[in-house]
Amino acid sequence: MKRTFAVSIGGAAGQGVATPGDIFALIFARRGLHLNAYNAYQSIIRGGHTFLTIRTGPEEVTNFGDRIDLLIPLNQDTIDRHLHLMRPGSAVIYNGDTIKPKDRTEGVQLCPLPVNELSKGSRNKVEQNTLALGASLSMMGVGFQPLEEVLTQQFKRKGDAVVTQNVGIARAGYDYATANFKPFADPLPMTGNKYAVLSGNIALAMGGVAAGVKFYCAYPMSPSTGVLHWMAGHARKVGIMVRQVEDEIGVINMAIGAAHTGARAMCATSGGGFALMTEGLGMSAMIETPVVVIDVQRAGPSTGVPTKTEQGDLWQMLGAGFGDFPRVIAAPTDILDCFNLVPEIFNIADRFQCPGIILSDLLLSEGRSSIDPKELAFNPKIDRGELITAAENNGKTTGYKRYKITESGVSPRAIPGVPGHVHTVATDEHDEDGVLISDEFTNPHKRRAMMEKRQRKIGGIERAVRPPELMGESGAAVTLIGWGSTKGVIGEAVEILNSQGIRTNQLQIRWLVPLHGQAIVDILKTSGKRAIIVENNYSGQFARYLRSETGYVPDGHIRKYDGEPFMPHHIVDSVKEQLAGRTNLSVPMHEIMV
Repeated sequence: MKRTFAVSIGGAAGQGVATPGDIFALIFARRGLHLNAYNAYQSIIRGGHTFLTIRTGPEEVTNFGDRIDLLIPLNQDTIDRHLHLMRPGSAVIYNGDTIKPKDRTEGVQLCPLPVNELSKGSRNKVEQNTLALGASLSMMGVGFQPLEEVLTQQFKRKGDAVVTQNVGIARAGYDYATANFKPFADPLPMTGNKYAVLSGNIALAMGGVAAGVKFYCAYPMSPSTGVLHWMAGHARKVGIMVRQVEDEIGVINMAIGAAHTGARAMCATSGGGFALMTEGLGMSAMIETPVVVIDVQRAGPSTGVPTKTEQGDLWQMLGAGFGDFPRVIAAPTDILDCFNLVPEIFNIADRFQCPGIILSDLLLSEGRSSIDPKELAFNPKIDRGELITAAENNGKTTGYKRYKITESGVSPRAIPGVPGHVHTVATDEHDEDGVLISDEFTNPHKRRAMMEKRQRKIGGIERAVRPPELMGESGAAVTLIGWGSTKGVIGEAVEILNSQGIRTNQLQIRWLVPLHGQAIVDILKTSGKRAIIVENNYSGQFARYLRSETGYVPDGHIRKYDGEPFMPHHIVDSVKEQLAGRTNLSVPMHEIMV
């Protein structure tokens, strides 16, 4: 199995959990280590419980795992919640002046820091965090210089005095741990690789840059807001116009307006905001203007749990907008795929002049992962489809039909203002030249012809998208089927099950529309004896969708809907239960198993 090391930092909102997490991530990445980070937090500014886990190792790390090697509790509540779950060989570094551990497992090293003594009585409450950083790296076998470099970078804007103070505090924690605590048996390794650390939201924004997006707009809505923040912060440098709009109705209409002028336009929201966009999505389809919408799923319905993850928006995406019209929907499978998917879906939306939807979720969008910078392709193939940007024949073209009926269903699209290509664009049903037919009583054949034209695009879209492929050997005892962000955790569960003698493979769905349902069914006929669908929602939305499209019914389900993502043991334990004949369809309430 993979050799990994996981550190968790817990405390109340406002205690500075995120900053030491960022520093750990930078140091791990600079050591050439992979990492995966997830922050479980509440929708409050102060108080509550926040728990950030960063897992690292020399091999690819696809999820935050099952165990914690080092716990840094910043308050009593955190140590009370998690200490009893720590396993032998792990350690806990904490403020010995204010935190009093209770029950612990034999073999867990308790490492109290005399914070008042080491900080010389300072009243700065976050100094315990800096002391813990220094102590942690000492126990991991990491030299002090990397921490000094990161702290200098972190605080240089505040002046030399602040840098010196923080470096001094970190050094005190480092030296105290070296003298008083037992280091971990295996020092943190180092490789010659160099990695960047990205969140899914940043990867989506950067993917927009690679795709040639020239207009981005949004209304801030957790957990999609990170895309807006990155776009706004880099707008001038990358040449993108960015607008924060008054609401999501304005967002989708503004994005479509920009797309109508020929710009690649993108927007992002979460489930509640997407609900307001659905009428505009239909306008995109009717006027055949491509636009890409990112939906970062969170736990619903309504306001739901804004800071928790779920895969509960699939059916909303499938039915968004009234009437029948072509659309493309894809769910990125990891943070690098958040980057790669954006240019892909723009090419398809442009070629087939339809809306494209990216279905991310909080786990990906707010999670962080190590990325090899060489894998970020900023010059992908760009396909704008049948886009007319300049006049031919000296602009003397006559009789231009914007919605010309074609065999493919795709009509040449002229940017407004191109000489000789005058046309009407309206949300009512129309004829080939855009003239409205909604009031024509005696011409139902025009409506049928235009509807059939648009729907013919579906065949082309299906041919443009590759069907999913089985990961692992066919003929296994179990095939685990997932979609979107569950790829990494299912993959690790597959490794564990195989190591325990249960032959398991994986089928991960990335493109939801088009689904390639027949290809999926054909794979499942030979992939394994038992097919189990894994998804982060209550009702099994993908399972119902697959059945509605193909009639296929899996042998089992594993579902999680408490707002927290799957951990490998959730899937492994549920597979074993189902193989033993028990039919529990949901995993237990979220817990940190270490």
